[in-house]
Amino acid sequence: MISVLMSIYKKERAGYLKSALDSVYAQTLKVDEIVLVQDGEIPSALEEVISQYPDLRIVKLKQNVQLGRALEAGMKVCKHELVARMDTDDIMMPDRLEKQYQFMMEHQEIAACGGDIAEFTGEDMILREKHMPTSPQDLYRYGKKRNPLNHMTVMFRKSAIEAVGGYRHFPGLEDYDLWSRLLANDYQIANIPEVLVKARIGDRFASRRGGWAYFKRYLQLRKEQHQIGYLNTKEYIVACVLTFGMTVMPEKLREKAYAVLRK
Repeated sequence: MISVLMSIYKKERAGYLKSALDSVYAQTLKVDEIVLVQDGEIPSALEEVISQYPDLRIVKLKQNVQLGRALEAGMKVCKHELVARMDTDDIMMPDRLEKQYQFMMEHQEIAACGGDIAEFTGEDMILREKHMPTSPQDLYRYGKKRNPLNHMTVMFRKSAIEAVGGYRHFPGLEDYDLWSRLLANDYQIANIPEVLVKARIGDRFASRRGGWAYFKRYLQLRKEQHQIGYLNTKEYIVACVLTFGMTVMPEKLREKAYAVLRK
């Protein structure tokens, strides 16, 4: 009884989408609902791939509204309490959903559960694995400085997400914004210490996470984390300094920093 939630927009690649969907259908635990949000108009190549999966539940948005709003629109039509996120260019490990479902059934106190990822290139070459803290206590502390869950690996309880306001428009930080609100409202999150998803890394991965525009959006998130009581004043200042350092450093240095931090 799981809904899988995905969102597609015009710049995605047809081959990547097919690989992502195939990995969902190949799960050891079968799901009866896959919600795919079409965020605005998409090219015929993507439409052709989608047509090969007639049981997809399609949510069509007339205009591109970006990821946060698109996922919120999709979540509203998910019929199950447990919702698993998946990106349309990544690949689930075959037993991902089975492991998370068992974990969520055994830990009713957990509102959202993620896991590790194996980052790979378009040539299917694994670059590195990103391992995350696992316990709710460690993740509460970790989230004060860094995103505590890998978004494409997360399974969450829909009722908890709705209780804190759902997904919002926060480009590049939609998930971190959501987890911060969960933690500020005393919900618990966890990670399974296993690779659950192979995550595709583009050539400009580091560049998309830098620059003044990205820093300003991140600074707004830090302000909100402070306002909702997740960060105290000292933690807020430290988080802002760390964010400034990571986002405005030269791209080459940021690439090296990410390579170290994500090991």
